[in-house]
This record gives sequence, C-alpha cells and structure tokens, in this order.
Amino acid sequence: MSARAWIETHDAELGAGLRSLRGQAGTVERWGATLAHRLPDGARLLAAGNGGSAAEAQHLTSELVGRFLHERRPLSALCLCSESSSVTALVNDYGIEEMFARQVEAHGRAGDVLVLLSTSGRSANVLRAAERAREVGVEVWSMTGPRPNPLAALSDEVLAVDAPTTAAVQAVHLVAVHAVCAVLDEHLAVRTAAMRDTAAATALPGTAAAVEVPA
Repeated sequence: MSARAWIETHDAELGAGLRSLRGQAGTVERWGATLAHRLPDGARLLAAGNGGSAAEAQHLTSELVGRFLHERRPLSALCLCSESSSVTALVNDYGIEEMFARQVEAHGRAGDVLVLLSTSGRSANVLRAAERAREVGVEVWSMTGPRPNPLAALSDEVLAVDAPTTAAVQAVHLVAVHAVCAVLDEHLAVRTAAMRDTAAATALPGTAAAVEVPA
C-alpha cells in the first residue's frame, strides 16, 4: 500500500472512531468535571497501558502534573508504566500480570481514579490492575477499542472507540485524553473564579480578601 493510500484509509478509520467518541461526549465531560473536583482536594489519578497505550497514559499524567490549556496548580497523577525499576522488579518477582496491579495496591486510595488504556481490552496485566483497583476502592475508568471486551466489563466507566484498527483506536484515545484535559481546565477555571468571588464577598469592609486561592 502506498503512503497516500494508507493515509486515506486511516483517515476513514479515524472518522469512524471520532464519530463514536463524539457520541460519548457526555462521558468525557463527566470525567473532566470529576477530576476537576477530586484532584485539587487531594485525590490522585493513576494511569497505565501497554506499548502505545503506555505512551498515552504517560501523556495524560504529564498534562495533569504540568498544564494543558491554562496555567494552574499541578495535579497529582502517576503513570504506572514509567518507573522502569519498579516495573522490571515487579515483572521479575511477581510476573507480568502484577506489574500494574501491585502499584495500584501501593498507591491507590479511596477516591482516586485509575485510567486504563487498552485497544483490545484484553491485556492480562491491565485486567489484573482493574480487579485490584476495585478491591482497594479505586474507581476504574477505561479507554478501549470496540465493545464488548473484558476491560469494559470490569470498569466503572468506559470510553470505547469503535474503530477497526489499533492505530485508529490509539489516535482517537489521544483526542479523548486532550478533551478530558480541556474540560478539566474549564471546570477548574470556573471553580477558581467562584472561590475568589466568595473570598472577596466575605472580606471585611475596607480590607482585602485574606484568602489565597490557588490557580
């Protein structure tokens, strides 16, 4: 297949995947709003996946610890694929199925969110992580390819991209990551503005508001 033919085929596959994501915009909105509520109050986001999905998990956490659209405080987010010493030790000592699950058990607390990315929804280490998260009270969100798949069945919430190839599913997952971050930033901006208004309204007459509101 020529480069042009591949690009045209991929474009059609992306169109199908983006249409399916557009139909799940309410879930994207809910994820961003939930993270904007929980993360500033001390919860954290954990993320994991394999291969290209590992790269996208790391992309998500980097946007939260850094920034996406607007300047704001850093938010707690850990990519469980990124610590090579921990990952290799866990695979060596406990087997590949425990490489994410044991980290979830170590870091996860009630109120945290675990985001798992898998185009197939069948990777054994990702499924074990979902099971462990539920055991320790961590909410499980997943980004997968088409349903039905085992990861979707184990998750509290799912963004399932209906596209025919791994490349297309992963590309649309990245769009979903950015969309969640955009919603989060918007909700945080509204929250920060409301807190500033409340601080100003409760300040004593003739004085500046003493409450410092984080960006």
